Amino acid sequence: MSTVGAYLRLARAGWILVREGVVAAMPGDQLEGMPRFGWRVAKLMSRRRSARRDRPERLAQAVNRLGPSYVKLGQFLATRPDVVGHDMARDLSRLQDRMDTFPEAQARTAIESSLGLPVEKLFVEFDGPVAAASIAQVHEARVDAGEARPRKVAVKVIRPGVRRRFQNDLESYFLAAHLQERFMPSTRRLKPVKVAETLAQVTKIEMDLRLEAAAISEIQENTKDDPGFRVPAVDWQRTGRDVMTLEWVNGTKMSNIDALREAGHDLDALARTLIQSFLRHTLRDGFFHADMHPGNLFVEDDGTIVAVDFGITGRIGRKERHFLAEILYGFITRDFRRVAEVHFEAGYVPAHHDVAAFAQALRAIGEPIHGQSAETISMARLLTLLFEVTELFDMQTRPELLLLQKTMVVVEGVARTLDPHFNMWKTAEPVVSDWIAANLGPRGMLNDAREGVGALVALVRQAPDLATRTERLSREIDTMAQKGLRFDPETAEAIGRAEARHSRGGRLALWVIAIALAAIAWQMS
Repeated sequence: MSTVGAYLRLARAGWILVREGVVAAMPGDQLEGMPRFGWRVAKLMSRRRSARRDRPERLAQAVNRLGPSYVKLGQFLATRPDVVGHDMARDLSRLQDRMDTFPEAQARTAIESSLGLPVEKLFVEFDGPVAAASIAQVHEARVDAGEARPRKVAVKVIRPGVRRRFQNDLESYFLAAHLQERFMPSTRRLKPVKVAETLAQVTKIEMDLRLEAAAISEIQENTKDDPGFRVPAVDWQRTGRDVMTLEWVNGTKMSNIDALREAGHDLDALARTLIQSFLRHTLRDGFFHADMHPGNLFVEDDGTIVAVDFGITGRIGRKERHFLAEILYGFITRDFRRVAEVHFEAGYVPAHHDVAAFAQALRAIGEPIHGQSAETISMARLLTLLFEVTELFDMQTRPELLLLQKTMVVVEGVARTLDPHFNMWKTAEPVVSDWIAANLGPRGMLNDAREGVGALVALVRQAPDLATRTERLSREIDTMAQKGLRFDPETAEAIGRAEARHSRGGRLALWVIAIALAAIAWQMS
């Protein structure tokens, strides 16, 4: 029955997207055959008033009707332009994660259930909500910290029933992804099921506030000596699965440029600090805040930038950091051949392609950059063009790099609102150069050699176990060669059950689709 529910929820979502004019706003003139016919039908079925809105407005209206899980889906897909296209990703990035608040009594119940103590024992004061989003809302409170006055804190509380709602809608997303892979073979390269799995993992992390608190704690430890940047401290005694308590941040939102200017802040210095901090987190730590829009950044009186809301974070491994640094350095020095070789060495571009041809494509990106003034060159635009070119050479989707690209676009955009003449390359050069010297120069070679020796020692320690396992595998292969591959009774029975479920599911799907079409026709009549 859960599959039936998924089909019905998917049909409802499709109907709302059609009625709000989202499908009609797609570039359907480029389609042919049945897809073009479907697009024409969708235009006829859309509401008349939707024609007066542009596509972002139609999208926002549809998502608001669909509920909080679709807001989160839209925000997630905004980080995947490879899946939805750059124009749609830009429209989705404008979705505002603002929802109605839920009653304070429900927040108190959630806190007491999560922490096992009455709210009155945890907080000296606990006030109403000050902000609400799709997954949680934030309350202002005060705690007794043994000081003259109670210390002000921010308390984030999970929205009641949100896990069940997300679980139901995630089932629909997986169904849509499987149908896409089955009936649209050209999209299999984009791995839609893998995209759905990533979304499921992201939402699971976001809905356990202990994990967000751990991310804040890790970044706080990484950045404790960084100039001009910090994150709020976590109150672990008042943090659980459904509640997280942080120090209250007194500062001006970076989105309020006029207030920053009136407070006497150096906007050019703030732009430099923001970009350099992000690059340090990315290259040095391999762990970065992946939602650094102006609403999540505050500036304190002394000019320190404080980041909040760590529900979305990104990680890139050592290989990816080498990849990113060498790409940036190669474009700066116009060594396009080396940039191409890095892609092949990392295994991002299949070996059957020609390195020289790929270097030629990269030159088409890099040469125009060197004909512009440095302050007009966008590093985010460079990465966008780079991913467009790599698609032509069958580069497989790299979600961690796409999340990095999306965050780079946002951070660079914030920097340019602070300083319209912002020089991205001059600002990034000290951080990138230091990282290259430490990791690709003599020091980096020594570190790699030390890690290689450590790996070799670990391999030697495992040699006896590896020999035993190899001998066992050899015997099993010999047995298979003599007697053939056989299933045990439990495996054969499981295969039979799975096949039966598949047949029943197919028949059930046809009935659900028929019922959904009948319901739509009834609503139109």
